[in-house]
Amino acid sequence: MLNADALNQLRQLKTDIKDNKVVLAGTVKSTNGRFGFVALDEGRDVFLPPEEMQKVLPGDRVTVTEQEVEKGKTQGVVEELLESHLTTFVGRYLIRGKGHFVAPETPGINRWIFIPPKERMNAQPDDFIYCQIHRHPIKDGKGQAKILRIIGKAGEPGIERAFTLANFDLADTWPEEVQKQADSLSEDSIAAFNEGREDRTAQPYVTIDSPGTQDMDDALMATPNATGWTLSIAIADPTAIIEPGSPAEEEAFNRATAIYFPGEPLPMLPDSISTRLCSLMSDLPRLVLVCDLQVNNDGSLGGYSFHQAVIRSKGKLSYELVSHLIEGRQDDDIKALPDEVSNSLDQLHQAATALRKWRAEHALLSSDRPEFRLRLDENRRIRVIEPAIQNEAHRLVEECMVAANRCAADFLNQRGQGLFIQHPGLRDDRADNIRKLLEGYAPHLAELDANTAEGFRALMKHSDQLTAEVPVKSILSRQLARAELGFEAAPHQGMGLAAYTTFTSPLRKFSDFYVHRLIKSALWDTPVKALNSEQLEALQATQFRARQAANTLEAWLKADFAKTLPEADPMEGTISRTMPSGFFVRLDTNGLEGFVSCRDLDGKFGFDPVTLRLVHNKNGRIFQLEQRVTVSFAGVDDERRQINFKLLKAEEVPTGQGSEGG
Repeated sequence: MLNADALNQLRQLKTDIKDNKVVLAGTVKSTNGRFGFVALDEGRDVFLPPEEMQKVLPGDRVTVTEQEVEKGKTQGVVEELLESHLTTFVGRYLIRGKGHFVAPETPGINRWIFIPPKERMNAQPDDFIYCQIHRHPIKDGKGQAKILRIIGKAGEPGIERAFTLANFDLADTWPEEVQKQADSLSEDSIAAFNEGREDRTAQPYVTIDSPGTQDMDDALMATPNATGWTLSIAIADPTAIIEPGSPAEEEAFNRATAIYFPGEPLPMLPDSISTRLCSLMSDLPRLVLVCDLQVNNDGSLGGYSFHQAVIRSKGKLSYELVSHLIEGRQDDDIKALPDEVSNSLDQLHQAATALRKWRAEHALLSSDRPEFRLRLDENRRIRVIEPAIQNEAHRLVEECMVAANRCAADFLNQRGQGLFIQHPGLRDDRADNIRKLLEGYAPHLAELDANTAEGFRALMKHSDQLTAEVPVKSILSRQLARAELGFEAAPHQGMGLAAYTTFTSPLRKFSDFYVHRLIKSALWDTPVKALNSEQLEALQATQFRARQAANTLEAWLKADFAKTLPEADPMEGTISRTMPSGFFVRLDTNGLEGFVSCRDLDGKFGFDPVTLRLVHNKNGRIFQLEQRVTVSFAGVDDERRQINFKLLKAEEVPTGQGSEGG
């Protein structure tokens, strides 16, 4: 037995060891495997072996120490949990022997978590469940969860949407105070807001949308003048009936955007506001914020002005009908249009054509990529995937929206404050690869400074015309940074514009709603609850999660639909993405994307990060972006919800030297 002096010495030794430890703080990063990393605050990563990874959850803030395991190799030992952000998650209920577990579907949690008897809510095997961390695994690697809600079983109608909502913590109902605020509004009550607004109810505004659209937030008209056209874009004005700081505005900020899930969207504002009282329905008076602007004959913009007005749309027109009118058809629906509407549509088309020509010469147009529409059946699964044809009417509306948004950006920029969409162009971390790409395959473009608006615009325009054996334009497009919101005006490189914002979708996007507030505050001194930097960051993060949620649900539905494809049938497509492990192919007929793994190809392939090519180590066979291939269906990875293809045939890719093109 140790005496008191020996015990004191032992305690002092432990204290000295602890005091001499180099303890580092960082954030846990998970992987697809059982191991992980801690991204240290000082800027490097520390490896976490599986036994240490068992003690933590993705995103945890922890302290670690490093220990040497082999010569020159170290690994982390978790010392203390500082903070854990992952509190709720989704998964499947499992019973193995006497143990009851949840198999998480949240990326990064690669283990089952025990559910104690009192926290099981009578769940059944294979139920999808919404859980909360009941006991963090930091002490011994044995975490526990409790069930908060049973979502349902696989195969139930709508389970994919319900699961996605739970996975991304999205609310499908409205808080009581928001619903109460929405219910208090009516056609009669909003008429009180007409006072002081311009009466434009006699003018031939029309909406142009898909037939099923209910939240119509823009109406258009145009008239000719001596130097071009007066283009008038009327935008729904929910800020007129929703008070700053009210429950409905707070909820709109929290949601950030409407999410257009297949079959059943998740709105940003209650239906009574977004699809009725503020939607620009035909033959009803509606409150709008109007941008009147001069479009010159060459498509450049002249003066503009903003107005608070009341309009009465003269018709809900479909893209197809307007396209037929542009083409000169004489359908019965077209003949039934009032002359003033037909004349306005003709002028709108002429103005939009001039606007598009100007943008093609002085800015950048996004390339037309085939789009597809998912049609769901009574079980809310894909019945058929149809091409969504982009016609002249779509381009007409796009040009009008872009023109109005350019005016809003200019207006806010002149006042030195606002909310802008900034796009820096190419990613900084890809600069070396891009330089090597251009030096090898487009040397005449290598000297362009892509960090400037002029250089980036020239690079993207000229890369469209290259005949090099690698698809330079597509490779560059894969190196683009993400657009971001900012309080200061900055170039939108992707559009080739000096400044840009959006205010044309205030029923669907909070950023547009907020720009309405800013414009109205500047012109008519209406109240605005200004956003701060933290709120802007949160808004942007919520928008990103909304896109993730929509993509996740769509991928699930498409994976299930792919299981109906005949396995032996050849299908034509194009390589859309490449990576070291293989490549994705987008099918021509329905836009489905599936993965071809290098493991299923003969031989070994190396990945070239400059050309984004996969190159066979021996015979030089190449797979690259835009390459035409023929594939067949090879099953679905249900865990990743990934469609897999088998390669049947691929067009040959030339392997000569780079070309400047022409």
